[in-house]
Amino acid sequence: MIDDDKPHEECGVFGAWNVTDAAAITALGLHALQHRGQEATGIVTHDAVRFHSHKGLGLVGDNYGDAKVMAGLPGTRAIGHNRYATTGETVLRNVQPLFAEFEFGGLAVGHNGNLTNAHTLRKALTRRGCLFQSTMDSEVFVHLIAISLYANVIDRLIDAIKQVVGAYSLVVLTNEHLIGVRDPLGVRPLILGRTQNADGKAGWVLASESCALDIVGAEFVRDVEPGEIVVIDDAGVRSVKPFGVQNPRFCVFEYIYFARPDSVMEGTSVYAARKKIGAQLAHEAPADADIVVPVPDSGVPAAMGFAEASGMSFELGIIRNHYVGRTFIEPTDQIRHLGVRLKHSANRAVLEGKRVVLVDDSIVRGTTSQKIVEMVRAAGAREVHMRIAGPPTTHSCFYGIDTPERGKLLAARNDVAAMAKLIGVDSLSFISIDGLYQALGRAGRDPKAPAFCDACFTGDYPIALTDAEAGDPQRTLLAELG
Repeated sequence: MIDDDKPHEECGVFGAWNVTDAAAITALGLHALQHRGQEATGIVTHDAVRFHSHKGLGLVGDNYGDAKVMAGLPGTRAIGHNRYATTGETVLRNVQPLFAEFEFGGLAVGHNGNLTNAHTLRKALTRRGCLFQSTMDSEVFVHLIAISLYANVIDRLIDAIKQVVGAYSLVVLTNEHLIGVRDPLGVRPLILGRTQNADGKAGWVLASESCALDIVGAEFVRDVEPGEIVVIDDAGVRSVKPFGVQNPRFCVFEYIYFARPDSVMEGTSVYAARKKIGAQLAHEAPADADIVVPVPDSGVPAAMGFAEASGMSFELGIIRNHYVGRTFIEPTDQIRHLGVRLKHSANRAVLEGKRVVLVDDSIVRGTTSQKIVEMVRAAGAREVHMRIAGPPTTHSCFYGIDTPERGKLLAARNDVAAMAKLIGVDSLSFISIDGLYQALGRAGRDPKAPAFCDACFTGDYPIALTDAEAGDPQRTLLAELG
C-alpha cells in the first residue's frame, strides 16, 4: 500500500429488513461505509424463499455497478459487509457475509471487529469435527450456532456469543429475522434506523455508522446498546439483553480517525468532536507559527479546531490525490520512497517562507510523517511543528483495528523528543489522554472506570487477550491467490 502508516479501518456492516430493493439499498449503505474497508465486499439477500449472495474483491462500486449482479440479488431483506482484513488473507473464501444452512434454515452473518479467543475456540471446534472453510475468526460464530443444543436461532445465537470474547458488531440474516448484535462493552459501533416504504409500511436498517442511513434516506432511531441483541421481524423490533450491565468502552479512535466526519456516534458528532480535540490540542501545545496545515483528510477537522483556538490561519498546504489506492508502478525502492507524493502534494504557494503547524490524527510507524515533513520543508517552509490529535500510539490493537505489532510502533520505542528528531520536525506534541477525554465531554480519564477503549494509548486492554497470551497464531494450510 502507498500509505500503510496508519491504523487501518476495521470493517463496515449494513442490514435491511422489509425494504424495497434491499440489495440496492445495502449497496448504497456499503458505499457510504467504504472508508471502513476496501479489500472486499459482499451482500446476501433473502426473497422469502431462498437466499442469494454475491461477493467480490475490491470496492463496492466495482462489484455492484452491474445490473446483472443486482438482478441476481432479489428480496426485501439483506445484509452486507465491507472487509478490511484483520484476520485471514484477502481471498474470496474470506469475504463476508458468511452463509450456512442449518436445520432451522439459512443463516448469513457479517462481522465487524475481532474475537480475542477465536483461535482457542477454533481448535476446540475442530477437535469436535467442525470443518472450517475460511481463516476468519468470524466463522467461529457459525460453528458455535451449529453445535448449540438450543431449539431456536435466537437462543443458539445467545449461546454462541456467550462463548466468544472480543469486540464485535454483527448483522445476521435468517429466514425470519434480521438481527443486530453488539459486544458487551460496546467497543464496536452499530446503529438502528427506520425507512418508510412506498406502501406506507416501515422498513428497518442496521449500520456501522449514521452516514450509511443518510445515503439511503433512513431515519436514525438509536444506537444498539452494548451487549444488546436487536431482533427485527415482521412483528417489529424487540430487544434481548443476555449480558449483565457493564461499563461501556466505546473505541475512542472512532472519534479521532475511523468514523466519517459526518457521522454521529454515541450521540456525538464526529466532526464536532474532532474540532474540539484540535482546540484542546492548541490549548495544551501551542506553537509559535504562521499557519495551521492539516494532513488530509483525517487531520482536517482537528486542524480547523486548532487554528480557531490559536487564532492562526488555516491553510490547505498539502493537497491530497483522492484517486490513488495501490501503487500502479512496480514498487521499487525508489517508487516506495516517492509513494507519499502520489497521495500528497505540497502547496508551495502556501508553505514557502512560513512557520507551519502540521496537524495529523496519529503517528504509527512514523514513515509517512517523516516523508510529509520532508515534502513541506522542500516546498520552502521555514519551520515545521507537528501536533497530533491523539495521544502516542504505544500499544497494538487486538479488537478489530489493524495496527503493527508493538515493536514497530514509533511511540513504543521512543519518547516524544526522539520521535521529533526522527520525523524531522522543530517540535512535536500529542494531545494528553485527559485532554482527549475532556474534548469528548468527560472530566478526564478515570483509570478505575474509563469511558472509552483507549488500549492503543494506555495499554489498558478491557477485554481478555486469550489467544495473544497463549501465543497461538492462526495458520492456514491452503495458499491462495488474492
